[in-house]
Amino acid sequence: MSELIKDQYIGPDEVLRKKKDYIIPCVYHFYSKPMQLVKGEMQYLYDTTGKQYLDCFAGVSVVNCGHCHPEITKAVCDQVTTLQHTCTIFLTENIVNLAERLAQVTPGRLQKTFFCSSGSEANEGAALLASIYTGNQEFISLRQGLHGRTKLGMSLTGLQMWRTDTSPVGGISFAPNAYCYRCPYGKRHPECDLACANEIETIIKTTTSGQVAALIAEPIQGNGGIITPPPGYFKRVKEILEKYNILLIVDEVQTGFGRTGKMFAIEHYGVEPDIMTMAKALGNGVPVGAFTTRPDIADKYTRPGASTLGGNPVTSAAALATLEVLKKNNLPQQAAELGLYLKTGLTELQKKYPLLGDIRGHGLMLGAELVKPDKSPAPEQLDAILEQMKDRGFLIGKNGPDRNVMAFQPPLVINRKDLDNLLNNLNDILAAIH
Repeated sequence: MSELIKDQYIGPDEVLRKKKDYIIPCVYHFYSKPMQLVKGEMQYLYDTTGKQYLDCFAGVSVVNCGHCHPEITKAVCDQVTTLQHTCTIFLTENIVNLAERLAQVTPGRLQKTFFCSSGSEANEGAALLASIYTGNQEFISLRQGLHGRTKLGMSLTGLQMWRTDTSPVGGISFAPNAYCYRCPYGKRHPECDLACANEIETIIKTTTSGQVAALIAEPIQGNGGIITPPPGYFKRVKEILEKYNILLIVDEVQTGFGRTGKMFAIEHYGVEPDIMTMAKALGNGVPVGAFTTRPDIADKYTRPGASTLGGNPVTSAAALATLEVLKKNNLPQQAAELGLYLKTGLTELQKKYPLLGDIRGHGLMLGAELVKPDKSPAPEQLDAILEQMKDRGFLIGKNGPDRNVMAFQPPLVINRKDLDNLLNNLNDILAAIH
């Protein structure tokens, strides 16, 4: 296998050369000594030497059902050989069946969906819909949130490293996020009385015109560092928004489709969004985006609209197969159980190694924040750990504004043996550093 692969692929050095010559440099990569990945099979990836890696990042929460899942792959292949593409101006069946299925699995009264090709497009469309429905143009977003690479999506983003646009859209106010480990008020939950949520009302009354269309928020901030709000946070937020007739857009691009132990992460908080956005895991690797909402909101959007590739037959077939695999294998429940197992293991490591300052998240969306003795971020140590874990055959993500949060977002088909191997190897490396 190794010899066949070596002859078949150009190798990481040549990939890096071509990347430097032909790819815009904003497209960065992990690792000082990267490998070339050439094959995926469920929770595993393989490089040009045939080396196996346990994927603990799932393409950033994309392949929840695993790489090249045979049932999803078959659905894609069957569809692509019969009807690959038409625009939404022609009638096809898969897109309406997928919209119906989403109405069944999304929370509350969410029913009508618009399909596009990415999470950025979904958030952009959701913001447009909120403005159409309310007649208002201002927005509130949370610090450390990430909502896309479009002009508006980037302007709604509260992470400096992703705010490349030097002239962002105006009319956006930022509220503090529910970052309990580094509370901006120096308080502790529950004694804080959700001060970060209460601040939203102050922002509405002071830094906006009072004509706000929506607040957009991730239930768990992925790129922000797996920031996980405490119980009651979103209920308080929703109460404030309803008082001022402001919609709640919940961005489930990273958190959706079983990732956190429930089909959607907002279900942990018992709140019904007015609009929900999704992408990534909906297609299990096929490019897809969508926003869904209640009929009374959706029905205000009547002027012609289309997405050339959104909801095309192949994408919809992949998404329908993905939803079936999630249901048939009860992957949200598996994520809840395995996530608790992994979180318990990480907490045990935290007791031994103060470098692990905080462990947070739900299900198989967990973050371990690395800190120095004075609690300042430790990104250099994290980079060293990730490099060594890669060499041992484990691919782990990193995020946070200081890039010091180790992110565990593996395919939901991972098993306890995989997690034991992950924890044992992480323990070895932490012990050496300690």
